[in-house]
Formats: sequence, structure tokens, C-alpha cells
Amino acid sequence: MIMKGRYILDYLDENNFRKLERSLKKYNMVAYKKLMFDFYPKLRSGEFVGELVSINKHEMTETYDLRLPTDSLFVKVYGEVKLNYTVYKKNNVVMLNNLEPKDILLDGHRSELTAYKGIMISKANAQKEMFKIDLLCKLEGRD
Repeated sequence: MIMKGRYILDYLDENNFRKLERSLKKYNMVAYKKLMFDFYPKLRSGEFVGELVSINKHEMTETYDLRLPTDSLFVKVYGEVKLNYTVYKKNNVVMLNNLEPKDILLDGHRSELTAYKGIMISKANAQKEMFKIDLLCKLEGRD
């Protein structure tokens, strides 16, 4: 029996999604707390937040991208931290598809990342990312 207005959170790939969540918790606690204690309860209650990116009228689904709060310098280096999810209205299910930026979050799950000027950097592209962070800091005047 499905309760009206209550949605169940489900996963496209639960194993990978949980890895991304754990990495988000470790490296961006503000975004993680907002996701867990603000956005997930809203989604469960049927309040769909974020930017509507597509609608499938035949399947009765809506797909959203939800930006999570993060440091502006992190956004400039890796892009927005976003949750992508799909709402299946006739089944009262919210399918959690992905957390972005996937590459750096998975990197953080696989091995301990180091931070440079408060921003996590990957092992594979450390020099490139440090250069980018230095350049952005100089441009913003926050050396």
C-alpha cells in the first residue's frame, strides 16, 4: 500500500551511490548534512527541489538536478556538487541516480585525498589541480 504524498527513496546503483555519499560526508560535510537532514526529508514528503531537467510524460517521470552547498573555489576546480534524481510519480518512488562530481568523489572513496588550500585534490592530477587552485586564488586575491 502506497501512502499519498510519501515517497520511497531508491537507488539506481545503491553500492556506488553509497560510496559517493560516504566520500561526500568525509570531504564536504556541509553538503552532506544538507542532503541528509534537509533534502532527503523533502523528497520523501513529495517536495521536489532542484532544477527540473526532463519530463517523460509517457513514463510519468521527472528528472531533477539539485545543487548542494559547497565552497566556490571547489566549484571552480571540479564543478557543482549535484544530486541527480528521477521521480516516478505513479509508483511514489524517488530514484537517486548520481552525485556529481563523480570522479573526485570516487577518488576520495578509493584512497585518502590530500587537501591544498582547503580543497581536496586527486592523486592522479595533483599538479594540475594545485596550479588551478593557485591561479583561482590569485585571481580572487585570496592568496
